[in-house]
Amino acid sequence: MNRRDTVLALAALGLAPVTTHAQQAGRVYRIGYLSTPTRKSVERVLESFLAALRKLGWVEGKNLLIEYRWADGSIERLPGLAAELVKLKVDLIVAPAETAARAAKNATGSIPVLMIFPIDPVASGLVASLRRPGGNVTGTSGSAGYEIIGKQLQLLKEIAPQTSRVTFLWDTASTAAHLHLKELEIAGRALRIQVHSLKVRGPEEFESAFVAMARDRADALLVSRDAMFLVNRRTVAELALKSRLPTMFNHSESVEDGGLASYAVNMSAFIGQAANYVDKILKGAKPADLPVEQPTTFEFIVNLKTAKALGIRIPETILLRADRVIE
Repeated sequence: MNRRDTVLALAALGLAPVTTHAQQAGRVYRIGYLSTPTRKSVERVLESFLAALRKLGWVEGKNLLIEYRWADGSIERLPGLAAELVKLKVDLIVAPAETAARAAKNATGSIPVLMIFPIDPVASGLVASLRRPGGNVTGTSGSAGYEIIGKQLQLLKEIAPQTSRVTFLWDTASTAAHLHLKELEIAGRALRIQVHSLKVRGPEEFESAFVAMARDRADALLVSRDAMFLVNRRTVAELALKSRLPTMFNHSESVEDGGLASYAVNMSAFIGQAANYVDKILKGAKPADLPVEQPTTFEFIVNLKTAKALGIRIPETILLRADRVIE
């Protein structure tokens, strides 16, 4: 009996192997992890990702090898790092930022790319649509739409009711921040808040940026979710406190490190969804056939210690709505 007849016979008994993955038991897969920020700045999120993979049976050092490439906050390094991963012929590239996903997509049209957290993957050209990504890129989006930034501005206004002029601080290398700015301006008009845009090219421009905010008489600050601000979150939080500016951040880690408040997706919780994509792709699913998933819940965090230092008394109604209060 040849192999085909054997398989058919076993199938009749319900015993035939039915997946390519099952036939390749024992294979060690190699994936690339292309990250814009430093490892230290996202260690908790990375561990959540690895823990989610372990629950699915993918264990680093056992059946999974991970080639880490860290840009350390320097977006300019991403194309070269992506090229390294392509040269290694990895089975999949995980790209937990829009900038990293774009670099990976530009580097390869055949290796699957798993994007995590980009705000608008369609507008940025990463996928054709959320339902039908097309190409070799799929994954999760870090937002359910630009209206989230309007919600951030509303919460900032409730925390500091005197706010009438808000500065939006963003990275010049960001391709999505200008879309955020448009939504922010719309929300600002509804709340009777003037929104000022302020771009920086790197951490060396932070201090001059805060000098400019003082000159423009900003009442509050809203910080973009760009990787630069995640890596340097403690510095930004300290400068905001020194300038006595109530600040809304896009990362909970920023509030834990002294920022006033954040309203954003919980990256550590949501990244488990990305692990599901790794599992499916390594088992043979095509990125083009896997719809992009968006978050459905966001976390509102307030730091009372920072509020006290700023001389702000957070309304009880705000504290009751907060998912977490840091004291």
